[in-house]
Amino acid sequence: MSTLTSAQLALLRIRLEDERREIETRLSRNDHYGLGSSLRDYTGELSPIDNHPGDTATELYEREKDIALHEQEELHIERIDAALAAMENGTYGICKASGQPIPYERLEAAPDTLYSIEHAPRQQLSHTRPAEETLLNHPFGRTSMDEHEDGYNGFDGEDAWQIVEQWGNADSPAFSENRDVADYDHVGIEAEENDGYVESIESFLATDITGRHLSVVRNREYNRYLDTGEGDHGLENPDDSDALQ
Repeated sequence: MSTLTSAQLALLRIRLEDERREIETRLSRNDHYGLGSSLRDYTGELSPIDNHPGDTATELYEREKDIALHEQEELHIERIDAALAAMENGTYGICKASGQPIPYERLEAAPDTLYSIEHAPRQQLSHTRPAEETLLNHPFGRTSMDEHEDGYNGFDGEDAWQIVEQWGNADSPAFSENRDVADYDHVGIEAEENDGYVESIESFLATDITGRHLSVVRNREYNRYLDTGEGDHGLENPDDSDALQ
């Protein structure tokens, strides 16, 4: 049973009716957020078919915003009507979920509510996820073999993307998966990953066709290998001076 007094109920009814008139007046003055106007009224174009979608991107954004605002106003009117109907049948002020009286302080703050704050539907977060997520994994989730139990480390989908990515993309450091990226040289996925070899030593040690003659190619990885203290110039074979150039 509602604990509202006649004076409280009358005051809340006046507030609801005033809110409803205000919304209707607002919708009438702005032509229902401009939804009565066509694309031609906005752009002068009879049809966007012969134009690039980007040419009407601003108009599309504004129309989407107008629809959202209009739907919000209509939803507010529906809640007000439901509250007024509850006043007529004597159920106003009683929570529809628990059957317990709704505190007057809550009704004063939100007169169109039919629920106590503990059972308000709008405070319940939806855990519904898009159906696509049951099939799609994270990037390269189905083609990246790096984390497979069998230890496969051959060419996979991620490697294919890295090759294509070298030719450039529209990403900026702000879009990188690595939060520490500060320049475009490290934007790509695993940008520091060795290309064509696993250990750096594999990139500068070489043999002839017989596999017996070992030589060192002084490339960037070779210099980095020495600079990090992993290698020693004294270990180089002086007989391989030609190969070391």
